[in-house]
Amino acid sequence: MSSKEVLTERAGAVLVVTINRPDARNALNRNVAEGIAAAADELDASDDLRAGVLTGAGGNFSAGMDLKAFLRGESPSLEGRGLCGITMTPPRKPMVAAVEGWALAGGLELVLACDMVVAGETARFGVPEVKRGLVPAAGAALRLPGRVPRALALEMLLTGEPIEAPRAAKIGLVNRVTRAGGALEGALALAQRIAENGPLAVLRTKQIANAAADWGTEEGWKLQQPFVDEVFASEDAAEGARAFAEKRPPVWHGR
Repeated sequence: MSSKEVLTERAGAVLVVTINRPDARNALNRNVAEGIAAAADELDASDDLRAGVLTGAGGNFSAGMDLKAFLRGESPSLEGRGLCGITMTPPRKPMVAAVEGWALAGGLELVLACDMVVAGETARFGVPEVKRGLVPAAGAALRLPGRVPRALALEMLLTGEPIEAPRAAKIGLVNRVTRAGGALEGALALAQRIAENGPLAVLRTKQIANAAADWGTEEGWKLQQPFVDEVFASEDAAEGARAFAEKRPPVWHGR
């Protein structure tokens, strides 16, 4: 990116996306929004990429929207796509958040747009909007009750108080807790394990899992069937069976 406020790097089949405004605790401005959106588009468009990691530079994930930029008239939301282009329309491919330090307000909403979370043990997660007389409008009020028990989601949303990584893991917001400073390494390991699997199978499994809550159980059996049929008839399904029988790693083609 020309602004250098969002950096991207490929680690094999994983795209690492870094919010690079450490002096501003990685606050979200227009440049960051456009950079993250472009990275999400790259992840979904590239056949060579199978998972992503979103993180922040300098020891923090993100402190949320850049209020100084907001007062200048900037918005970190993209029309039809939400905050940084991913809260309303997350990537189709799996994305892991690697969190150190603070993930606050819009920063937490970016975490919630990811599918999994790896956090350093000193990371903190919070939704402080009510303390400022505001509503978390970029997904926290919508998504948090689906990620953690409702009463605990309401505690975070209505008190505005942050929680630390160990408690976040205990209530189901965080998948894995690492030593402080180890979140990116842990997130990469998780993303790379995902990237080893059949890409079409991963993509369709994520689609089914995300839609399941809206479908309901009885309807879900019918609505998932086209995805199941597509995957079971794919070249990758045949390759997976052959590789297992031949005791070798599979060579995926995504079709």
